[in-house]
Amino acid sequence: MTVGISLNISSTLLSIIVGLFLGLIISIVYLLITPRNDRSPNFAVSLVVLPAIVTVIILLVGGNLARAFSLAGVFTLVRFRSVPGDSKDITFVFFAMAAGLTSGMGYLTLGAAITILLCFVFVVFHKIGFGVMKQKEKRLRITIPEDMNFEGAFDDLFEKYTNGWSMQKVRTSNLGTLYEITYHIILKEKVSEKEFIDELRCRNGNLNIMLSMMETNSQQF
Repeated sequence: MTVGISLNISSTLLSIIVGLFLGLIISIVYLLITPRNDRSPNFAVSLVVLPAIVTVIILLVGGNLARAFSLAGVFTLVRFRSVPGDSKDITFVFFAMAAGLTSGMGYLTLGAAITILLCFVFVVFHKIGFGVMKQKEKRLRITIPEDMNFEGAFDDLFEKYTNGWSMQKVRTSNLGTLYEITYHIILKEKVSEKEFIDELRCRNGNLNIMLSMMETNSQQF
């Protein structure tokens, strides 16, 4: 039995099922490599369904010219995710659409092979921490008395405990009787943060010291 001119029910259903299966694999990999707090359940479901939707579009339009115009419309969906998401989310959207293209055009084995290969690449890059900053970037805030010269006051300790530092901000506090200095530092590997802070406390008269993580918008892949 056929639908329209060239669609066969059994082959159409098989392509859609394969598209859903490939989308499920892609969605599982997305959940595996994305931190729990950054996961979007709705996006994970969308990744499952998107290849099947693209498969249906490719099956329905038929013909290279019609397929080209339909793909232009499908790829505009990327903007839907690119506005609130990040580069990894956009990559998964393209990934899911590519899987839908292969199943919609009948390359089921090729689509499965490519999906498994790329999912393997995603997982490997995530496990090895590819592209993730290995050095420990920190924000250091030190309070010193007004009669202490803060210029170069801690340079020897920074050379001992860090691979680099830069002064970010200086401001007065407590009606001008104290200075609060903010540094961006990169701690050396295997250094004791407690020892570092203890030596700073001895230098600044045991006033407040705060060591915190640098705020960043970057995410692990």
